[in-house]
Amino acid sequence: MDLKSRITEDMKDAMRNRDAARLSTIRLLLAAIKQREIDDRTSLDEAQTVAVVDKLIKQRRESASQYDGAGREDLAAKERAEIEVLSAYLPQAAEPAEIAAAIDAAIAETGAAGQRDMGRVMNLLRARLAGRADLAAVSARVKERLAGA
Repeated sequence: MDLKSRITEDMKDAMRNRDAARLSTIRLLLAAIKQREIDDRTSLDEAQTVAVVDKLIKQRRESASQYDGAGREDLAAKERAEIEVLSAYLPQAAEPAEIAAAIDAAIAETGAAGQRDMGRVMNLLRARLAGRADLAAVSARVKERLAGA
């Protein structure tokens, strides 16, 4: 079963179980996927769907930190609950050793020799690690490696 079908089935289960919070989050996700499909005038594949999920999670994390800073623990808790629901649709997180191996492989493939080649390396890694690793942290590790190269 592909990811979009799984999300739709989970929405139906949430409706049957009268789980309002979960249902709301899943509907939000389906709306974001549909909006992206309309914007791009195409049907999203698995990787693109994961990218939408990842984007929504990132937005929720930013909102939760903003709410924490403003002292609104109730709203921050709601955002974290949505993150938990959305995280179920991401592939299994990559291990640190796997990330390091992917960085090594991308640097070798692109022949990167310094900071100016960072964009090419990150383009490869973005495709390979999307939804499986925090790309900001990966970017920092690539920058570190290329600075030492």
